[in-house]
Amino acid sequence: MAKKKYVICGVSTRANGMFIRPMLETFHQHCEIVGLLDADPSRFANCFRKFPALAGTPVYAPSQFEQMIQETNPDAVIVAGVDYTHADYIVGGLQHHLDVISEKPMVTTGADCKRVLDAQHNSRGKLHVTFNYRYSPIHTRIKELILEGRIGRVTSVDLNWYIDTYHGASYFKRWNRKRSNSGGLSIHKSTHHFDLVNWWIGQKPLEAFAYGALNYFGPDGEFNPVKEDGRHCGTCRVKSSCAYFMRWSSRSKEVVPPDDHVNAVDIKPDNFTGYRPDGCIFDDEIDIEDTYAAVVKYDKGAILSYSVNFSVPYEGYRLAINGTKGRIETKEIMSGRAAFHVPEQTIDYFPLFGGKETIHVVPKAGGHGGGDPLILEDLFLGPDPLRQYDIMAGAEAGALAVLTGEAVWKSAAANQPIRLTDLLVESELAEVSKGGGAHRV
Repeated sequence: MAKKKYVICGVSTRANGMFIRPMLETFHQHCEIVGLLDADPSRFANCFRKFPALAGTPVYAPSQFEQMIQETNPDAVIVAGVDYTHADYIVGGLQHHLDVISEKPMVTTGADCKRVLDAQHNSRGKLHVTFNYRYSPIHTRIKELILEGRIGRVTSVDLNWYIDTYHGASYFKRWNRKRSNSGGLSIHKSTHHFDLVNWWIGQKPLEAFAYGALNYFGPDGEFNPVKEDGRHCGTCRVKSSCAYFMRWSSRSKEVVPPDDHVNAVDIKPDNFTGYRPDGCIFDDEIDIEDTYAAVVKYDKGAILSYSVNFSVPYEGYRLAINGTKGRIETKEIMSGRAAFHVPEQTIDYFPLFGGKETIHVVPKAGGHGGGDPLILEDLFLGPDPLRQYDIMAGAEAGALAVLTGEAVWKSAAANQPIRLTDLLVESELAEVSKGGGAHRV
C-alpha cells in the first residue's frame, strides 16, 4: 500500500506532538509528510531540530498554500495552527477535493462554519475534526450505555467542568487570550465539551442562554500586583509581588510558571518571531471570559446545564445524564496536580426503578484520557472495524460545537438567548452586505 502524503498547516506545538511525532514514529509505514506551512520561519527550524528526518521538507508561507498543493500533490491536509487560521486551509483543502484533518475548534465563528459546511458539501474530500475526548474509554462507555437504551430517551444533561490555574492560566498567557485568535474559551475549549454532549445524546443543539465573566484573570483580577500592561513572566519587575508567579517560584530561586501547552524552551523570547507564550495573565489585552454558566436546548427535547471555570483548585468534571429510564453519573479528578487522594473514575448507572450499578472501565495510556492514541489509529489506519458506532467527527459536528460556543459568549454579551441558526444567517447577511451571494441554509 502506497503511503498517504500529508501537508501540515501550522507547525505548532500541537502539530509537533499530536501529529508529526506519531506520523514519523508509529505510522511511518502509512504516512509521508511532504510539506510544511507556517507564518514563522522559526517554527520550521524548531521542527527540524526536533525531527531531523524532516530536514529538507519543502516549507511554505501562508500565502503559498496553493503553490504548496500544486508542488507537493498531497492526499490530505492537516490543520493545526492558530484557531482563526483554520477556515482558509480547511476550505482550500476541500476545494481541491483533499481529505482534511483539523484540530479543534474547527473554526472560530458561525461565518466560517458556513464556509466549511458549503465546501464540504461540494467536495469529494472528507473533513475530520480531532475531538479526541470522544475516544477516552470512559466516554465511549457512556456512549455505549446510551446506545444500549439503558437510560431511555435523554431528557437532560448536567456538565460542570473544572480547569485548574496550572492549565487555565496557559490560555491567558498565550494567543488564546484574544477572541480574534481563538473565538474565546467557549469556543476554543468548550467545543470539546459541547461535542461530547452532542455525540453522547445524539441530538442537535438549537439555542443557548448564558452568563459569562472574567473573574480571576485580566487587569481587574484581585491578585494583579500592579496596573501595568505588556509584562511577561520571564522579565516582570513585580513578579515577587505576584501570587500566581510565587505559587511556582520562591524568593531564592525564580522559576517561570509551568505551562502544560508549551515546553520551557518555547518561552525563550528569541525562540519565535515576535511571540512569547509567557504573557501576563493580568494583561489589559485579554478580552475573553474565564467563567461561563449556560443552558442549551436540543432538537429532541433534551436540555444541557453547563458550566466551566478556568481557575479552580483541581482539574476535572462532574457529569449526569438523565433519561426516561434512568441516569448516568461520573466524576473525574485529574490526579497529576490534585493535592488530595483521587479515587478511581467509575460510571454509576441508576435505573429508574432499581439499585445502582457501578461500572469500572479499563483505562488506556495516552493523552486526553487515553483518547489520543485511538483517534490517531482511526486517522492513519482507518476506522476500527470492531467498533459498531460512528465516532470520528466531521464538518457538521465541528460546526455544531463551534456554533454552540459562539451562541454562549454572544448570549452572555447580549443577555438574551441565541439560536444557532441565527449565527449562520448572520454570516449570510454579512456576505450579502459585502456584495456576495446569499447561501441557502
